[in-house]
Amino acid sequence: MPELPEVQTVINHIKDDLMGEKIKSIIPLWTKVLHNFTPNDIYQKLEKKTVVDVIRRAKFIILQFHTGIIAIHLRMTGKLYFHLKNDYPKHCTAYIEFESGKKLIFEDVRKFGRFYLYNNLDHINHRHGPEPLDSSFTVKIFQGMLLRRRRNIKALLLDQSFLAGLGNIYVDESLWKSKIHSNSISNAIPKKRSEALFHNIRNTLEEAIVKKGTTIIDFSVNGESGKYAKMLQVFGRDGLECFKCGTLIIKNKVAGRGTYTCQKCQKVYT
Repeated sequence: MPELPEVQTVINHIKDDLMGEKIKSIIPLWTKVLHNFTPNDIYQKLEKKTVVDVIRRAKFIILQFHTGIIAIHLRMTGKLYFHLKNDYPKHCTAYIEFESGKKLIFEDVRKFGRFYLYNNLDHINHRHGPEPLDSSFTVKIFQGMLLRRRRNIKALLLDQSFLAGLGNIYVDESLWKSKIHSNSISNAIPKKRSEALFHNIRNTLEEAIVKKGTTIIDFSVNGESGKYAKMLQVFGRDGLECFKCGTLIIKNKVAGRGTYTCQKCQKVYT
């Protein structure tokens, strides 16, 4: 599933071409892709139907209008891009037509991706924690959040209601860089290590955005794969030597997810 850097990469790619565009229609080629609205609802709920901004919140792509938003979640295999031809791709589940003639395609092989229509961001904000890259999110706030919870650290970082945007890849990378084992308990992690984790989460996400995300299976933007896969230090390296100590990286299941760790470098705090 695309994580924060991949979603931000999509936004960076389509934003300039969306700004100021006025929606003509939304065409669902698979009915369930529009989760809580019908195509006709946009005429009643979106004043002027003109895109005034395109932002990210958690793993959602947000198209902002004068009144209302359309929130798009890519899920496992969703792709969002402009299409110049009159036809649409085989796995297209919906597309947005603009009065200028532009066509924004939503392609989704596994059909898990969804469009949502809301008055504002309140519904999404209620279900998601702070943004890890937000300037108001500080190491002190993060440490306080960890101390108030006694949970497996990997499960906690994957919990979108705790911290928005992180997924399996960037959690494993951040924990390895911080020398914290994925089976550690959140409120048992020492202050020095939790501070390192805060900075490594931010730095890892920022680096991945610069590299246009990580491509392992399905993610690409305009046919271009993300380059951060070449910079992965632990994720996907089962049986290979740790870059820090030479110990073989082990893959096991933590919080129900395939997890990569160095048993020597990463300490378990309980």
